[in-house]
Amino acid sequence: MLVTKNFLTFAPNFETMKRPYVILFVLFLSLAAHGQKNHNLDVAKNLDIFNQVYKNLDLLYVDTLNPSTVIGTGIKAMLRSLDPYTEYYPESETKNLKMMLTGKYAGIGALIRQHQKLKRIVIDEPYEGMPAAEVGLKKGDIILSIDDSIMTDKDVSYVSSHLRGDAGTNFVLKVKRPSTGKDMSFKITRRAIKLPELPFYGMLEGGVGYINLNQFTEGCSKDVRRAFVDLKKQGATSLVFDLRGNGGGSEMEAVDIVNLWVNKGQLIVENRGKLKQANHEYKTRFEPVDTLMPIAVLVNGETASASEITSGALQDLDRAIVIGTRTYGKGLVQIPLDMPYNTNLKLTTSKYYIPSGRCIQAINYRRDGTGSYRERVPDSLTHVFYTVGGREVRDGGGITPDVELKNDTLPNIAFYLSASGQDSTEVMFDYVVEYIDKHPTIASPRDFHLSDADFEDFKQRVVSSGFTYDPVSQKQLKELVKTAKAEGYYEEAKETFDLLESKLRHDVATDIEKHQNVIRQMLELDIITAYYYQAGSIESGLRYDKQVKEAIRLLQQPEEYKKLLMPKKNS
Repeated sequence: MLVTKNFLTFAPNFETMKRPYVILFVLFLSLAAHGQKNHNLDVAKNLDIFNQVYKNLDLLYVDTLNPSTVIGTGIKAMLRSLDPYTEYYPESETKNLKMMLTGKYAGIGALIRQHQKLKRIVIDEPYEGMPAAEVGLKKGDIILSIDDSIMTDKDVSYVSSHLRGDAGTNFVLKVKRPSTGKDMSFKITRRAIKLPELPFYGMLEGGVGYINLNQFTEGCSKDVRRAFVDLKKQGATSLVFDLRGNGGGSEMEAVDIVNLWVNKGQLIVENRGKLKQANHEYKTRFEPVDTLMPIAVLVNGETASASEITSGALQDLDRAIVIGTRTYGKGLVQIPLDMPYNTNLKLTTSKYYIPSGRCIQAINYRRDGTGSYRERVPDSLTHVFYTVGGREVRDGGGITPDVELKNDTLPNIAFYLSASGQDSTEVMFDYVVEYIDKHPTIASPRDFHLSDADFEDFKQRVVSSGFTYDPVSQKQLKELVKTAKAEGYYEEAKETFDLLESKLRHDVATDIEKHQNVIRQMLELDIITAYYYQAGSIESGLRYDKQVKEAIRLLQQPEEYKKLLMPKKNS
């Protein structure tokens, strides 16, 4: 500032002034070149050290080394010092990367799980229109063998790897059906399985359309476009766009989805990296479908990456209101690189910035002389940016909704009833399997309800099964008693502790009745999924979803909706 001021005020001879700057510039280039030379020397030196270490291990180590395992472990350890999104895929795992990028794999199209009580792998959920469902596999079928390979003592990953294979290949799957106790054999042809990125869309009350998108795979923007156009034909005058639990995917698909609702030529996201090749601006390429329809985007803590580009861009452009809880905060961009011998590297090359100019990356992955560490950006250090209409938004820490609203938390007993991994928790799974066997058909997803008699039957089964769970209150009481004993005042308060323990002692039947509504909903959704697949489960779940209900309310209140898109006035 001082030099600039003097130059503007006194205007000395430029020829005299520029010599020291030329010298400084040459010195800077010399230092930069020296720094780059030192860096290159360090790289060469450490690669040579790594090479020599492995050569000596291979030559002198007491056992024969597996080079793929040892060097692969070294590569993965190196990448762990960077960020969790930069990953190495050996040849045996390249299919996993392809599936992540495209959402496709070759197999039977079914979710499997470990049944702890049976100690077997069972079919949990066949996907609609996929080979597993087409041949007649059902929830609860116990997997016995795949061709001549016995599967009764294998884990989920092992069984899953054998169910997958090249599209067009055949195998015989042998299962035991619990309802009959009979062994059944199915000849199945593997084919390309594309997980449904858009499992459900439909009309809600009051002319509100609803689209649920759960991943940003190749081509999903075309599916969203078709769904949106269809909803408009059905009379939709506003839209709920559900991105909760959507972990992201293709950046370009996110841009094309935003393009449905904003004009052509609008900057949606900009990538900025160390190399010029990593810098790129993504603008909308097509004419929009509708630039006026009110939109509410639903997000939560599992909304990440391309989902955050979509929700953040719509927020920055004041094109939609965002409802839910703060998103994940992934503002890093990766590209896949082909490596030698059919291996791959998914590499973080840049950060992305949405229309307001903010980057919403929540965690800095830094390296210093002692190694690497993670640093979450505190709210106090985030910066203010502005939407096109002048609303304040902030960088760091994900997308903060315009309307923050949490869904109800799951009661402890409901969590343990539904969670897999413990013998006592299989009672809900087994009940649903038996219910399906006894009921060939059920009502539509919007109309199905479990009868009182059925729920009472379920409750009695839970009680008689010996189901137990760990109530948080009792667990905390035990910790308090332990602390009291350590600090020496337990004996004085023993009577109070005993009274509190008796009050907190849970009764399973009573707890099920107390949380009947939530447990009923869980049972109904699980049953509906077996008949109507994922689409039916989502459609049914909308009946109880408080965030969806709030979105519908706001979309039907034009003045309140518009107010949320206006800058807040300073008091």
